[in-house]
Amino acid sequence: MTPQKKLGWGLAALLVAGNMIGSGVYLLPSTLAPVGSSSLIGWIVASVGALALAVMFAGLGRLRPQADGLTDYAGEGLGRFFGYQASLAYWAAGWVGNCAIAVAATGYLAYFFPALEGRWAGALSNVGLICLMTLAYMGGARIVARFGGATLLIGLAPLVIAIVAGFAAFQPEVFSASWNPADVPLASSVPASLALIFWAFLGVESAGVLAARLKDPERDVGRATLGGVLLAAVVYIAASVAVFGVIPASDLATSTSPFADLAGRVMGAAAAGFVAVCAIAKAMGTLGGWIMLTGETARSAARRGFLPAAFGTGERTPVSNPLIHAALMSLIAILSAQPNLADQFGLLIGMTTVLILVAYVLCALALMRFTSAWRWRLAALISLAFCAWAVAASGVTLIWITLGFFALTSVAWHFVRRAPASTA
Repeated sequence: MTPQKKLGWGLAALLVAGNMIGSGVYLLPSTLAPVGSSSLIGWIVASVGALALAVMFAGLGRLRPQADGLTDYAGEGLGRFFGYQASLAYWAAGWVGNCAIAVAATGYLAYFFPALEGRWAGALSNVGLICLMTLAYMGGARIVARFGGATLLIGLAPLVIAIVAGFAAFQPEVFSASWNPADVPLASSVPASLALIFWAFLGVESAGVLAARLKDPERDVGRATLGGVLLAAVVYIAASVAVFGVIPASDLATSTSPFADLAGRVMGAAAAGFVAVCAIAKAMGTLGGWIMLTGETARSAARRGFLPAAFGTGERTPVSNPLIHAALMSLIAILSAQPNLADQFGLLIGMTTVLILVAYVLCALALMRFTSAWRWRLAALISLAFCAWAVAASGVTLIWITLGFFALTSVAWHFVRRAPASTA
């Protein structure tokens, strides 16, 4: 790539932000309603943690430019067993997280079809959306990629409209009254919300892959990384403040489409419908992209001998790969079904985020093994502390689910470690 065609740090920062700002935030105000507008503190803390992680992954990208993501970072730094654990955690987080994205899409579909707010109607909708986008993936990666690209800018509309409308109609008394609706000490409620809030920052690990495309990698990797995360943080915080400044927490707790509801209150039904359509389109585009990513993650794990060959060990992804994932995601969508879509969304994103935070912990430990440079080690230490704290504060249920997952993968390791990596 010629210097003229390489990216400056400003454009790169926009790309980093775009990797994070997606459909994941659309249902979060409802999920965070029990915490109330005090979740603003959690957004700020999560933003600081995301900045530390961004710097950490920028360091890993600089020190291990040929590594294939989290699996190689953990494997090269800590050994094959930890590479295996990071790979399976990221893989499982993928198909569990896809269910959460489907729930977000169903939530905004319920704006037009209220029956989908019901437990089993919503579950069937989630399964249908998962199967639809799985079929798109089976039709070819280009179909999914083009659809995802077409919905990229569309997905910003709900957030932009919410911020503009929310601040135009902001009511300080509504924001204040929703500060701590459950009357729980903030020292307990805010840390517990981090696993939910950090869902919106997942993808921060992609920040360090831009080095080869930057004009001045030595300086611009850090600038682009920090700028992108800061931009995403500003958008998230502004959107959260806008929603809680217009809609009381008690109303948000029962909403399946908080940004559409905000637009409806301030700008009317037409604006609400437009926001809901944009949210559905973006959620579907994100779902298709993550279904494809999950399939490719599984294929990469199978090539390493970490998963069965049915997920694919060659250059082509076999039909069995998306079919297995569709079955797994459908099962999770049904088993996790709740009377309230926001409750189901919260459970799924909590599981996803905790699994990925554990993988981030392994990457932080790997970075400390790779270098003695104080700046990278400091970023690794801050990232390690943040991730460990967020996991510990996530709640007993999520901790036990995570421990159960890693207990199963540790038992399976006794069989997996004998499997050779594919050379196909």
